[in-house]
Amino acid sequence: MMLDIDTQQQNKLSAESFELEQTLKTGGVDLASARIGGETLSCSDDFFAEMENLIKPGRGIFIDDKFTDRGKWMDGWESRRSYGRVHRRESSCEFDWCIIRLGIKGIIRGFDVDTNYFRGNAPEFVSIEACISDVEPNADTNWQTVLKKTSVDAHSQNIFQINNNNAYSHIRLNMFPDGGIARLRVYGEAEVNRKQFIDGELIDLAYVKNGGKALLVSDMFFSDKNNLIMPGRGKDMGDGWETKRRRDPGPDWSIVKLGNQGSIEKVIIDTCHFKGNFPDTFTLEGMVSNSDNFSNGQQQGKWQPVIARTQLYAHREHLFINEIVVDNQQSFTHVRLSIFPDGGISRMRIFGKVRDKVIDEAIDNVDGEDSL
Repeated sequence: MMLDIDTQQQNKLSAESFELEQTLKTGGVDLASARIGGETLSCSDDFFAEMENLIKPGRGIFIDDKFTDRGKWMDGWESRRSYGRVHRRESSCEFDWCIIRLGIKGIIRGFDVDTNYFRGNAPEFVSIEACISDVEPNADTNWQTVLKKTSVDAHSQNIFQINNNNAYSHIRLNMFPDGGIARLRVYGEAEVNRKQFIDGELIDLAYVKNGGKALLVSDMFFSDKNNLIMPGRGKDMGDGWETKRRRDPGPDWSIVKLGNQGSIEKVIIDTCHFKGNFPDTFTLEGMVSNSDNFSNGQQQGKWQPVIARTQLYAHREHLFINEIVVDNQQSFTHVRLSIFPDGGISRMRIFGKVRDKVIDEAIDNVDGEDSL
C-alpha cells in the first residue's frame, strides 16, 4: 500500500491545459478510440498491463488491493522494468513502444497522454510517430515524428497540440525508458476518400467514420455531442446526446457537418435507452455553406426545413422517408437537429447520395454572393 496517498484522488488540469483539451475535444474526435475501430496492433512489452487498455473509454480506475500473478493490476499499458537491466543494455532500443491503427484515417491535431494512477511507474518521456499505410506497419515502414521526445508528468493528463496537416492511418507511441500509460487520445479530423463510395450509393453522410462532424450544440450537460454520430446503437443512456432539463419551450439543437455534400433521402432518429427523458418532438433543417462558424446565430437565415416538427417516442428507432420535404436533387453540407423542449437522442443517421462534383463551382458562387 502506498503510504499517505489518497489513491482515488484525480489530478486537475491547469487552466491552460484545460482550455487546450476543450479545444481539441470540441474541434475533433478521438481517432484512436476503440469505439470507432481503433486497434492496438503490437508492442515491445506489456508484461504488467495490456496495451489494449490504452484506447478504452474513460481515464482508467485504480483498485487498491487487486493484484495478478505478475504484480499490481493496473488499468493501462505497463511494461516491465527495463532501465539498467541486462535485457535493455543488450538491446538496441532505449524505450518501449506500442503501434496503434487509427479507427479513422485523419489529420492529427493533438494528443492526451494520460498517466492517470501511474504515480511511481510512469515514463519520464514520450514521443509519437505516425505513418500512412494500407497494411500493418513493418520494418520497412517510414515513420514520421509528430511529437518529439517530451517529458510527461506522472498521474496526469499530458496535453499536446500538433501543427501538422498530413493525414495518417497509424501511430507509434514511445515511452522512455519504460513504465505505464493509462490512456492515449489522438484528437483530429477524419479524412474520407470519396473513392470508397460507389456512384449513387446511399450512405450515412453524418456518420463519424464517413467524415461527419458534430460542430456545435446548445447544451451537452449529460453527454457528449459526438455520440450522436458514433457507430452502432447506444450501449446505454450515457452513450447519446442528452441536454439538461429546460424550463422554457426550447428547443435544444445540434449542428452537424456532413462528411460529404449530398442529398437527404432517409433519416433515422434513435431514442435508444431514453425512456423517461426522450424529446417530445423534433425538427431537421439543412443548408449549404462553406463556413463552419455558427456562433452567435451566424448563418441563421440559411436554414431550410427538411423534416417538419414531428412526434418522437421512447426507446425507439424512428425511420423517416416520406416525411422529408426536400427532393433528392437538393444537397446539403450541414444539418441542424432541434429537439423540443429538451432530452436525449442516441443516434442520428442522415442517408443520402454524395453530390456530383460538377456543381461545386455553383455552390462557391452562391457563398461568394452572400459575402458581398
